[in-house]
Amino acid sequence: MEIALTDDQEFFRDTTRKFLERECPIVTVRELAGSAAGFDRDYWRQGAELGWTSLLVHEELGGGSVSGSGVADLTLVADAFGSNVAPGPLLPSNVVAAALARAGTAEQRAEVLPAIVAGEVVAAWAFTEVPPHDALGDVALRAEADGDGFVLTGAKSPVEAGAEADQILVTARTDGGLTQFLVAADAPGLTVTPLESLDLVRRFARIEFAGVRVPAGAVVGGVGDAADDVEHQLQLAAVVQSAEMVGAAQAVFDFTLEWAFNRYSFGRPLASYQELKHRFADMKMWLESSHAVADAAARTIQRGADGAAEAASVAKAYSGDYLAELIQDCVQMHGGIGVTYDHDIHLYLRRVTVDRVTFGSPADHRQRIAGLREHAA
Repeated sequence: MEIALTDDQEFFRDTTRKFLERECPIVTVRELAGSAAGFDRDYWRQGAELGWTSLLVHEELGGGSVSGSGVADLTLVADAFGSNVAPGPLLPSNVVAAALARAGTAEQRAEVLPAIVAGEVVAAWAFTEVPPHDALGDVALRAEADGDGFVLTGAKSPVEAGAEADQILVTARTDGGLTQFLVAADAPGLTVTPLESLDLVRRFARIEFAGVRVPAGAVVGGVGDAADDVEHQLQLAAVVQSAEMVGAAQAVFDFTLEWAFNRYSFGRPLASYQELKHRFADMKMWLESSHAVADAAARTIQRGADGAAEAASVAKAYSGDYLAELIQDCVQMHGGIGVTYDHDIHLYLRRVTVDRVTFGSPADHRQRIAGLREHAA
């Protein structure tokens, strides 16, 4: 999250945090763990009214950001989601909204995009695929031209909010390259299978396309011309996940530090022991560095600068590695209570663990950075 915020950004951040604390505190998150969707539709519509889903959409299309930097403003929401391990399809809804705002048809922008922005429609991005095509960026699902439309064949997994979505943005491979399609969740031939999720309130699904026929009007952007759009969506996903991991890790670090000062061992607070002081210093460095790389990525993506892809992958790789280790260290500092279900720390560990491996693991993103630098050379 940016260090220096405008007054409007501070108000937006505080409003989001207060809303989440009031409408979806940790006790509610635990209650939602047993629900099918993992979130409440009315809650999501209220969040949309606060601006959670409009930040990457131009004002002329019904959106708008707080500061003029929609990506930076979105990281404020993602940070709050991490701090509260909040439910809701924040990443997929914003990625799909951004894709439609960037390359959607007039009909898609007029009918589907406003509903996503209003929180009336939940959208999912079907990008990642099943083995052996599960490497970051590998797209095997085929879209074959058929008369005045296309036939989609293949499978996507895991798809966040795949079983809850009303509209699905599908990234497919055509003869000319990558093409994206907006597909209704009830399209004939489409099968959605909910998956088990480590995160208690974040849902994923496997979506199979058995000859799903879509009209030409379902294409988002040009046929075979979606590579740049997909790249932009991957950057947005990485920076949202990085900001969310930072928010979760900051919350864990703060309550663990408080615990270490309040918990006494042999007549001394835990925080007074030199070994723990050194570990807290390491964690603070990882945390501040993660703040910095996430902020840098958001600014670079917003500007559309040449280094946006690398900045996004740096943020995802660094935060994914070090913030997961930070929370694991905090679990150990809590002692026995830290590994119980009753303590909240595992909720944050689950959120960070899921974020770090979806849309590319740290290792995937380090390999991606190497490829980008090799290509630049």
